[in-house]
Amino acid sequence: MTAPDESVVHGSKAQDKAAPKDLPALDRLLRDCAPLVVEHGHTLVAAEGRALLDALRTRALAGQLPLAEVATLPAALAARVAARLQPSMRAVVNLTGTVIHTNLGRALLADAALQQVLALMGSPNNLEFDLATGSRGDRDELIEGLLCELTGAEAATVVNNNAAAVLLGIAALARGKEAIVSRGELVEIGGAFRMPDVMAAAGATLVEVGTTNRTHPRDYEQAITPRTGLVVKVHTSNYQVQGFTASVDEATLAPIAHRAGLPLMTDLGSGALVDLSKWGLPPEPLPQAMLKAGCDVVTFSGDKLLGGPQAGLIVGSREAVGRIRKFPMKRALRLSKLPFAALEATLRLYLRPERLVQDLPTLRLLTRPAEQIAALARQLLPEVAAAVSPRFAVEAVALQSQIGSGSLPVERLPSAGLALTAADGRGRTLEALATALRELPRPVIGRIQDDRLLLDLRCLEEPTLLTSQLGVLKEALA
Repeated sequence: MTAPDESVVHGSKAQDKAAPKDLPALDRLLRDCAPLVVEHGHTLVAAEGRALLDALRTRALAGQLPLAEVATLPAALAARVAARLQPSMRAVVNLTGTVIHTNLGRALLADAALQQVLALMGSPNNLEFDLATGSRGDRDELIEGLLCELTGAEAATVVNNNAAAVLLGIAALARGKEAIVSRGELVEIGGAFRMPDVMAAAGATLVEVGTTNRTHPRDYEQAITPRTGLVVKVHTSNYQVQGFTASVDEATLAPIAHRAGLPLMTDLGSGALVDLSKWGLPPEPLPQAMLKAGCDVVTFSGDKLLGGPQAGLIVGSREAVGRIRKFPMKRALRLSKLPFAALEATLRLYLRPERLVQDLPTLRLLTRPAEQIAALARQLLPEVAAAVSPRFAVEAVALQSQIGSGSLPVERLPSAGLALTAADGRGRTLEALATALRELPRPVIGRIQDDRLLLDLRCLEEPTLLTSQLGVLKEALA
C-alpha cells in the first residue's frame, strides 16, 4: 500500500501553514504591541487587532495562512492602524493638464491664504464680533468693504458657493414671481445644477425668451408683465454657441429691466477680477464691467479664476444686496470661518496687482511659459524612462493644457509633458500604469489619450513630487 504523501500530511508543507491555535489571543497581541497602544490608544488598536485576527483565523481554517505570517503580526497590526488613520482626502500631483480642475479641488490657495487660515483657526477670532464697539458683529462687514473696493459695488455679501449665490439671489428677488432668462443661457453646470431647476427651487417661475442661438432686446421687452420680478443673464462659461448667433449684453438689457422697475442679475460663474488678456489669456467678463453696465446683482465663484476658496460672491446695488442679505435662506448658505479667512486673504492680494502673477497660484500656473515647461519635460525624461522601462517608452512632447472645467473650457494653452506608450500596445497595460501612478504615496494623476498616458507638467512646480516616488513606481511595475 502506498504511504500517504508526507509533504502534505506530516511534512514540510503542512508545517508551513498555521492553524487557528497558532494565532495569539487579542490580549497577547496587544501586550506585544504595547508601544502602538500607547501611541494610538486601546480602542483603535484593539478594534484593528480583532479584525486582523478574525481575517487570519479564516485563512488558517482554510489552510491558507503561512506560518511565517504569524510572526509578523505586530507589523501587520501597525500597518492596519496606519491605514485606518490615513485620510480619504489626500494631496495629489495634478498632471492632467487642467489647471482649475473641478475634481481635483479647483484653485490652489496662495501662501497668504494658507497662513491666514492657520492663524485664525487655531485661535478665537472676531468672525462675528465688532472689535471697535465690543458688541456682536456681522461677518459680511469683514469683507464687504474689500469687495466693494475691488469691484466698485455699493454692497456685497458671500455664501458657500456660486450655485448658492444664484439660488439665493433668485429666491430673494423673484420668489413667487417670474424670472426672465434667454433660452440660450439655460445652462447646466456640473452634474445636476440646471438653471430651470434652480429657478423652481428658488420659488420663481422661469420665463424663457429668444431661441437657443439668437435672443434680441424685443424678446425681453415682450416678456415683461406685472408678474415679472427679475431679469437674469447667465454667462455661458462652460460652452460656446458658434455661427448664426445673437445675444443681449448687460448694457443693453439694464435699461429695459430698469424701465420696468425690475432688477437685473447676472451670473458670471468663473469670477475673474482682473483682465486676463494682459497676460495673453482669453478675456472673461469682469464684475466691475457688469456693475458699470447697470447690473443690480453680479454673482461669481471664489475658487475658479479668482484663485481662492470655494465661495459664492454677490456684489451689486445697496438695495438689491440688502434684500438678499435679509432673506431667511441666507443663514443656511453663509460662508464658514475657514473659507472666509482664506477668501479675505486672497482678495487682499488683488490690492497689489503687479504681484498677482507671483502671489496667486492660479494665475502663476496659467501664465507659465511653454518653453519653461518643455525644459522641465526634457529634464525629467531620463528619470521617468528608467523607472518604467522596458514595459513603457517615454518621450517629451508638446501638449495643450486646459484652463479649467467650467472656466474657459474650450480654450487651450501651449504646454509640454511626457507621453508614455505601452511596449505591448495594449490599452489595459496603460490603464495598469495609470493605476500604479494613482497608488503612489502621493497619487499622480495624468490622462490617457490616443493610446498614450500623458503627464502634462504645467502644474508641476516642484519636480521632486514626482521624482521622489519613481523608485516606488519602478517596484510596483516590476
